[in-house]
Amino acid sequence: MDNRFGEMEVFVRTLAHGSFSAAARKLGMTPSAVSKLVSRLEQRLGARLLVRSTRTLTPTPEGEVYLAEARRLLDAMDAMETRIGEGARLVPRGPLRVSSSVAFGQHYILPIVPAFLARYPDIELDLSLTDEVIDLWQERADVALRAGALRDSTLKARRIFSTPRVIVASPDYLKRYGAPLVPSELTRHACLRYNFLKTRDEWPFRDPFTGQPLIQAISGPFLSNSGPTVREICIAGGGLMRSGEYNVAPHIARGALVPVLQDWNAKDTEVVHAVFADHPQLAPRIRAFVDFLTEWLPARD
Repeated sequence: MDNRFGEMEVFVRTLAHGSFSAAARKLGMTPSAVSKLVSRLEQRLGARLLVRSTRTLTPTPEGEVYLAEARRLLDAMDAMETRIGEGARLVPRGPLRVSSSVAFGQHYILPIVPAFLARYPDIELDLSLTDEVIDLWQERADVALRAGALRDSTLKARRIFSTPRVIVASPDYLKRYGAPLVPSELTRHACLRYNFLKTRDEWPFRDPFTGQPLIQAISGPFLSNSGPTVREICIAGGGLMRSGEYNVAPHIARGALVPVLQDWNAKDTEVVHAVFADHPQLAPRIRAFVDFLTEWLPARD
C-alpha cells in the first residue's frame, strides 16, 4: 500500500522549511530521499509541483493547489484522531506558522514563546514579525495576529487584546515646536505616518465640549511600514505619532515620550485578533496556540 499521507506531510514540510535539506533534518530523512519522494509524487500525479532553483523551492500553481489540499487533509486527520482516540486529546504537533505585527510580537508574543513551547514540545513554532498586512493563504500562515478592522469573512477571528490609542511626542520636540492644544494645530507639526496602501493621512478626535467626533488631516516628512521604527523616530524628536498605548507606555513611563491632545482623544481602541482559517476540524496545533493566547493575554479595554 502507498503512503499518501506520508507524501503529503513530506511535501508540506519541504515548503514550510524552504529546502529539501531543512525538511530532511526535521523528518529524520536524507535530502536525496526527500527529493526523490517529491519527484515520485510529481510522476504519479503527472504534474510539476515545485520549481527548483539553487536557493529556493517555489510551488507551481498545481503545487499550490496540492499544498492547500494536503494541509487540509492532514489537519482533518489530526482532528479525526483527536475525536476517536479513546477520548484522549491528541498532543498538538507539527509546524505552526504565525505572523504578528512587530510591536505586538515584541511586547506580547516573544515573552510567552518559551512557556508555549514548554507546554507543547511537539509543536515547531515559525514566527514572523511584520507590519505589512499579509494574505493568510498566500503566506501559508496558520495564524495571523491583526489589529484593526477584519475584512475577510472566510476567516475565523478571536479577539485576544485591546488597548487605547494615544498621540505622543518627545520632550525635545515639544520644547522646540510647542505642544498642539487643538487638533487644527497639527497642520504646523510633523506627524509621523505609515506607508501602508490603505492608510489615511488623518487622525480622529472627539471634541471635549460637544462630544462630537472630528477628523484632522495630518502630514509630515517621514513614513515607514514599521511601528517600532516610527516610535524610535518619535523618541529621537522627529515628530508626533499616534499609536496603541502598549507600543509607547514604557517610554511614557520613563519620560522619553509625552502624551498630547489628551482632552481631544477619540477614546478609540486598537483591537488585536487572532485570525485563522474557519474550519470545523481545526488543527490541534492552531487551537492550542489560539487558546494559549487567550489564556495569557486576556482582552482588556
